[in-house]
Amino acid sequence: MADTARARKLAKRIAQIVASGLEHEVKDPRLAMVTITDARVTPDLRDATVYYTVFGDDADYASTEAALSSATGVLRSRVGQQTGVRFTPTLTFVADTLPDNARRMDELLARAKEADAEVARLASGAQPAGDADPYRPEHEEPDTADDGADTGGAGADPISGADLRGGSQSG
Repeated sequence: MADTARARKLAKRIAQIVASGLEHEVKDPRLAMVTITDARVTPDLRDATVYYTVFGDDADYASTEAALSSATGVLRSRVGQQTGVRFTPTLTFVADTLPDNARRMDELLARAKEADAEVARLASGAQPAGDADPYRPEHEEPDTADDGADTGGAGADPISGADLRGGSQSG
């Protein structure tokens, strides 16, 4: 049976070990601007996926990917020494796209905010195209005449017309 709590703890520890190994043990200048963002371990503790970001452009991502694939053996042996698990998980490095997606969402939200401000600016001085109430004909007067019948005001029963306000009815 898989223990997900143990897998989470091991993943967190693997992320720490890999980040420390990249900083102190692996002396590749292509890995200078790498940040380990997350790690995930399968429930059987056999495979680990390590997510990373790189400060730079697409060329930096490509060179970092090559450098990480060449350093995988060193990092895996370091993980095996420091975790003490029976089987050292295989390491797979995946570029984390979350920061790029967040940046793209921020740009989209800024554009939407600008568009909303433009619409509000245009709407502030706008006039209706037709009459204020296009559904009421001009020749029709509103019905305000009182014919004397109680049609059920506030406190009247809508079915019987009886006054429910607590007063007595005079008949």
